[in-house]
Amino acid sequence: MSEINNVASVPMESTRRELRDLVRTQLQMLLEQGDLRGAKAILVPVQPADTAEVIEGLPETMHALVFRLLSKDEAIEVYEYLEHNVQEKLIQEFRSQEVLDIVDKMSPDDRARLFDELPAKVVNRLLGQLSPNQREATALLLGYESGTAGRIMTPQFILLKENFTVAQALERIRRQANASEMIYYLYVTDTARRLTGIVSLRQLVTARTEQTIDEIINRDPICVHTDTDQEEVARFIQKYDFLAVPVVDKEHRLVGIITVDDVIDIIQEETTEDIYALGGGVQSSGDNYFQTDLFTVARKRVVWLLVLLVTNTVTGTIIKSEEDILQRVVILAAFIPLLTGTGGNVGAQSSTVVIRGMNTDEIRSLGTLQVIGREALAGAILGTTLGVIATLWAFLLERNLQVAITVGSSLVAISILASVSGSSLPFLFRSMKLDPALMSAPFITTAVDVAGVMIYFGLARFILNL
Repeated sequence: MSEINNVASVPMESTRRELRDLVRTQLQMLLEQGDLRGAKAILVPVQPADTAEVIEGLPETMHALVFRLLSKDEAIEVYEYLEHNVQEKLIQEFRSQEVLDIVDKMSPDDRARLFDELPAKVVNRLLGQLSPNQREATALLLGYESGTAGRIMTPQFILLKENFTVAQALERIRRQANASEMIYYLYVTDTARRLTGIVSLRQLVTARTEQTIDEIINRDPICVHTDTDQEEVARFIQKYDFLAVPVVDKEHRLVGIITVDDVIDIIQEETTEDIYALGGGVQSSGDNYFQTDLFTVARKRVVWLLVLLVTNTVTGTIIKSEEDILQRVVILAAFIPLLTGTGGNVGAQSSTVVIRGMNTDEIRSLGTLQVIGREALAGAILGTTLGVIATLWAFLLERNLQVAITVGSSLVAISILASVSGSSLPFLFRSMKLDPALMSAPFITTAVDVAGVMIYFGLARFILNL
């Protein structure tokens, strides 16, 4: 047991990942030996977020067993860090009262995210058994559209009135701190609960106790609305370096706050979604992609693969229609993969930088046409550079100047086309209320493959006088 109890004293040079792996290995060994007391002891010094990862790394049959080793307070904290699919499986295994004890103590925003992933029957049952206050807070969040500020906010914050003294404000913080998500900002409202200002904890602590809130209040509060997109909220907090931002409804009434830890989750979730989408329509729906059922994975990926399959069929049909050229100059066929592959890569690069610029708001200062023009110019520069190299390479291979010029000039044209397609399609799909990351990749491949082959054979006919 001495080796196990020394887990917390692993040298600081070791990474947290190594520590989690060590805990997981030793925890699994203890569980297999039936040493529950030792297993419980090894989890004591571990942070809740790390404990969640340790549980996820264990065999599924051990998840519920390890979770029951935690105290109620520890279990509530750890549960909020678990992946949604693990949370759902634990709910199915626990007795009704065990589930309620955990879910009722979760923060409303985390509870709303969990309910998003659960079957409707389970959600309705749990909502009906929550305490009145928690049921009201969760129902409020579930009433807003998914992906908006209203859905991710928490209604747990501290309210002040302008006529409060600093001493009264500090006393309210002491009473409500444990029930509030954030105490570093205090929010001031009028009698209609409309947000009128913000006071920081720093201002309260440094002010005289007899001063009133209206003497130190910031009357120009920055806030977001309940229907603001969650990505916009993340950029907002990042831009102003806030720890939290207030959320107001259409009447400017304060209904909740969004904290920086929620924003970090949003950024990770949105970035992961965009990366998966850029990979050809793969989406994780909030779950760990590598823990998702393989049939579900295949179903999500097959749609765009079928689109690309049809695209290749169209490209093949075009090539077949140019059979007379290929019979007379067979070597032209050898350069088709080079041209379409390069065009696809150039288009993917353009779409990636434009979509990233959209997500980070870096291209707001530029107009749509300016962005497309810039990428077209970049495509021309890239195409010219690659075209010269391809011309020389083709000439060295075949000693045929006309064929070499055909390949080089086609590469220039295809690179420009790919850059324009890659930069314009994201704008087009966004204007159509479609996800640019999800839609752009297959359509760029389609446009470049089909148009590129047509350009290639058109130039071949012209240059070779066929």
